[in-house]
Amino acid sequence: MANVPADLRYTKDHEWAKPEDKRYRVGITAFAQEQLGDVVFVELPKVGAKVTAKLSFGVVESVKAVSDLFAPLSGEIVEVNAALPNEPQVVNQDPYGKGWMIVIAPSKPDEWNALLSAAQYEQFLSEGH
Repeated sequence: MANVPADLRYTKDHEWAKPEDKRYRVGITAFAQEQLGDVVFVELPKVGAKVTAKLSFGVVESVKAVSDLFAPLSGEIVEVNAALPNEPQVVNQDPYGKGWMIVIAPSKPDEWNALLSAAQYEQFLSEGH
C-alpha cells in the first residue's frame, strides 16, 4: 500500500492538499509518482494564476507518461516550487515534502470538505484506482 499521510486530503486524480494558515500546499501522491516512474519534467503555473478545482493546473512528465495535474481547490496560486523545473526527481524522492508543487489561496474554502480523507483515499486505492 502506498504511503498516505493522515493529515492531508486527496483527490481521485491523486493530488494531495495540506492546510497551512488558510492556504493549501499541493502535490501529487506517493501512489501517483510510483505509477509515473521517474519524473523528468514538471510544468507549473505562475504565481498569481487562477486555478479551478478539478481542472488542470500543470503537467508532469515521466519516463512512462505525460499527465495533467488537477487542482484540488479553486483559487489563486500564491507560491510555486521553483526547484522543480531543475530538479523534477524530487517529486519521486519526497512527494509529500520537498516535491510539493503549488500553494493555493482558496476562493472557495468549502471545497476542502469534498476532498477525500486519508482513509477514503486508501479505500479508493484498494478498489484498484
